[in-house]
Amino acid sequence: MDPICEFRRLAGQAWTRRVFLGRAAQGLGAMALASLLGPRGMAAAVPKAKDRWTGTVDPPHFRPRAKRVIWLTMAGGPSHLETFDYKPKLAAMHGQPMPESVTAGQQIAQLQGQKLFCFGPQTTFARYGRCGAEITALFPAVGSVADELCIVRSMTSEAINHDPAHTFMNTGTQIVGRPSMGTWATYGLGSEAEDLPGFVVLVSQGVGRSPQPIAARQWSAGFLPGRFQGVPLRGKGEAVHYLQNPRGVTRGRQGDVIRAVGALDARHDAVVDDPEIAARIAQYEMAYRMQASVPDLMDTSGEPEGIRDLYGCTPGDGSFASNCLLARRLAERGVRFIQLYHRDWDHHSGLREELPVKARETDRACGALIRDLKQRGMLEDTLVVWAGEFGRTPMSQTNKGSPGRDHHNKGFSIWLAGGGVKGGIDYGATDDLGYNAVENRVSVHDLHATMLRLLGIDHARFTEKFQGLDWRLTGVEGARVLDGILA
Repeated sequence: MDPICEFRRLAGQAWTRRVFLGRAAQGLGAMALASLLGPRGMAAAVPKAKDRWTGTVDPPHFRPRAKRVIWLTMAGGPSHLETFDYKPKLAAMHGQPMPESVTAGQQIAQLQGQKLFCFGPQTTFARYGRCGAEITALFPAVGSVADELCIVRSMTSEAINHDPAHTFMNTGTQIVGRPSMGTWATYGLGSEAEDLPGFVVLVSQGVGRSPQPIAARQWSAGFLPGRFQGVPLRGKGEAVHYLQNPRGVTRGRQGDVIRAVGALDARHDAVVDDPEIAARIAQYEMAYRMQASVPDLMDTSGEPEGIRDLYGCTPGDGSFASNCLLARRLAERGVRFIQLYHRDWDHHSGLREELPVKARETDRACGALIRDLKQRGMLEDTLVVWAGEFGRTPMSQTNKGSPGRDHHNKGFSIWLAGGGVKGGIDYGATDDLGYNAVENRVSVHDLHATMLRLLGIDHARFTEKFQGLDWRLTGVEGARVLDGILA
């Protein structure tokens, strides 16, 4: 930057007293910092935008047990009562009035004011593994890896409708605009991937009726730098819009453009010191590298036939199975946080008919992912989480046609595997009707705190100043690490 030209530019501006004082304060602050650090220290204090981000928690607070997270989101709210939480008493009370002592004063999404009837389990259950885990017979592949799973049957949420529940599960708050858990992880630890984003999102949809939409704000960076937001990749067709150069534009010419734009942005950033400009520079450079890395990543035709058969997928079909295989490939390439969404688990009616469809679309791939990671020696440092945004009520939604279940946040099931979690165990329990979590109740903040602990981060010390407050993923209400599930 030419200092004389910059002086002339600034001299031509009409400065208010506030701007003058602000500029003067910045200059005095910089001089003081320079005197303390010396020339070398001053240069080191301002990292170049091109430098690979190593995270704000460097070194980690604890020895990390997990290097990465693969989060499998069953969007719509799968019923815990047909998957991981069998209730014999609920089966015995099928069709009888729901005891008012259980539901009185409780928040119910779409059954408020209606007569409530017990709705027994609509699937059979079986015992799997040496641990004897009780899992629906619809999930034989997940059952085959039961000894790797920690099934949490006492999960709770503060939200009872889809969008706020997704937002709460992803960000720890129902307030829109907060950073997602994938953003917090990559901001805190960086990523080992050189030519891929640190946080990647894949969305799939099988056979369904009216799947709930998934908003991009679920992987937003919120008030953290935009370079850490989730980057969605499409499993079918072009993975990223406009990834390929237009006809006649070579990779060399594209690189010249990126460098020129980066230089102009850097000059502007040196004047205004806007973190969003640094984020834009980093993202332009990442997009350039992705032009070479993404096509190779998405082309799974080179995977052994036995691996593709294990997952039950066809290259490029955009299915949940293909996305699970891509998740393993992303993990191998150093991506820190990989989140998969599979839609249409919202079974207000037709539960008996629709749940087996979702099971066929996801079960085999979930089991395959665990097996594949383990045989490659990656499961021990990869944390896999399977969860919906909430569960379903023990009461039926309707007595007409084929019934289903309403939204429920007082107790539901998720599972975790790998990454420092004990395998072959159950944690927590709901009551005899599957309504309330009554043993080792787990909040979303508890889950986030435990995930961060496994990644080597103390959730209470991992904060970011915003609007005068020290914000953190786990909120300010208090969260606990689930020590009972740690290996």
